[in-house]
Parts: sequence; C-alpha cells; structure tokens
Amino acid sequence: MKPLISAVINVINEANNLDKCLHSLKNFANEIIVVDMESTDESVNIAKKHGAKVFSFKPMKYVEPARNFAISKASGKWIILLDPDEFLPKSLKHELTKITLRHNVDYVKIPRKNIIFGKWFHNSRTWPDYLIRFFKKGSVTWNKEIHSQPETKGNGITLLDSEKLAIRHNHYSSVSQFVIRSLRYSSIQAEELDKAGTKLKMSDFILKPVQEFNSRFFFAQGYKDGIHGLVFSLLQTFSIFLIYTKLWEKQGAIEKIVSRDSFVSASQEAIYEYSYWFTKYFKEEYTHNIFKIGILKLKLLINRFTKNF
Repeated sequence: MKPLISAVINVINEANNLDKCLHSLKNFANEIIVVDMESTDESVNIAKKHGAKVFSFKPMKYVEPARNFAISKASGKWIILLDPDEFLPKSLKHELTKITLRHNVDYVKIPRKNIIFGKWFHNSRTWPDYLIRFFKKGSVTWNKEIHSQPETKGNGITLLDSEKLAIRHNHYSSVSQFVIRSLRYSSIQAEELDKAGTKLKMSDFILKPVQEFNSRFFFAQGYKDGIHGLVFSLLQTFSIFLIYTKLWEKQGAIEKIVSRDSFVSASQEAIYEYSYWFTKYFKEEYTHNIFKIGILKLKLLINRFTKNF
C-alpha cells in the first residue's frame, strides 16, 4: 500500500540530533527517507534503527541541492521535510494529518520555533519564521542557492503562528557553533555574490553590517529577547561583515586606498541609520540625551580619525 506521508531528511554527521528528530515522526509518517552525505558518525545506524530507507548523496556545501534528490526517493502522496535538528510536536502532527483530508491544499507554510543558545526567540526575525515543509509530492521544488525559498505549484495555506503548531528547531546551541557555521556559510554566500557580478564597495563593509544589526535588534525588536537578542544580533552583524570580507578576498584582496570622502560618507550614513532606529524604539528622554552625547563623541572621533587620511 502506498504511504500517505513520507518524511524526508538530509544528514551529514547529525548523530546528536537525528534520534530525537526521527522519534518525533512516530505515529505520523508512514515512510522515512534519510539521505546521508557521507557521514562519519552514527547517523546512518540511527536512521536504520528507526526503520528509515537510507540513500547516499555526495557531500554538498549546503543542503538545498540535495533536497530534490531526497524528495524524489519518497513514495508518499504528502511530504514532510525536516532538518535533523528539527522535530514535530504532537499538536502539529495532528493538524497536518487533518490537512491531508483536504483536497484544496497543495502545500503548507508552518511556523518554526527557533531555540538559540537555549532560549526560544520571539523576535529578532526568528519568529514565526514560516517555512514550506509539508506539501504534496510534485508541488514544491527547491532551488540550488543557499537558504533559498522553494518554487511552488497549486494552492497553499499558512498555519497560525502558534507554538502548538510550530516545528521545534534547536538552531544554535553555542556561540562556537554559530561562528563555525558563519565561517562556512559566509564563504558560500560570498561565492554566490561574486558569481552574480557584485561589485564590492567600501561602504559595504560599514553599512551592510550596521543595517543587519538595525534590522534584527531594532526593527525586529531583538531587544525584547534580552541579552540573548543582543548577542544574536551582534553575531549576525559579524556574519554579514564576514561575507563582504570574503568577497573582497575572493575578488583578489585588491589593495586600494580608502577614500576619506567615501569613508566619512559611509560612516555618517551608518550613524544616521542607527540613530534613526535608536530614537524610534528608545524614546525616553534620559536615554535619548545619553545617546546624543554618544553620537556626538562618535562623530568627533570619526572627524579626528579622517584628518590622518
């Protein structure tokens, strides 16, 4: 009998996470497909212990190119696609099972609950973090670019942004893990920018990281996630700086004089953007006055620095 729901998971050295992920599929998925990319740990044995069908795929820098292969091996009418560090709560499995009875749905956007450094982030552009992870086979195809959104066909629905209906994601367990992944992902993203013909500007080193911080900490209210939100926003800022630094390196690490005017212009724009978001979200008078003094000192520092150009 053809299975109704196939679970699809791509793995490479995920023994620490895979058992919990596969266990969460119990009483839900009729078939489990695990595509292993030459793991050297116990990933394959854990998959087989849970009755998964295991296939091999050449190691990739990131998972997107291997997803279509994994989906092609599934025989179910519906596909649930998970990463090894994700798992399903009972309430979500119940809701998805009900959706399989509907004839007017081809794919489902599911919220994802991201656990970062041991904390569920409610802000910082991490919630509800909607992803298309449940779909009829043939309705969704993944692009080959890193962190790309899939192409869809048919009708889609979006679940409520409720914790009960969210995929659980153990995202980053430590700062070290974040940095290691950033080193890998930044190289890939720099390569993609280079292939796209991106012309690196000096302002990219200043504005891009500042804009990332503003987007996470202020606009997405990362400050409501406390010190976790601040640390995460700063680390994301660092990762953006890494991307453009590696792009510079990839394009030959060209030696070039830093123009005084371009440096001042980029710095002033960064100060303006930061001050805009700061004053928008922290309007208390005492905070604003302290901030104005800080900005004034920063401007004086930049002016003093640029005199040496």
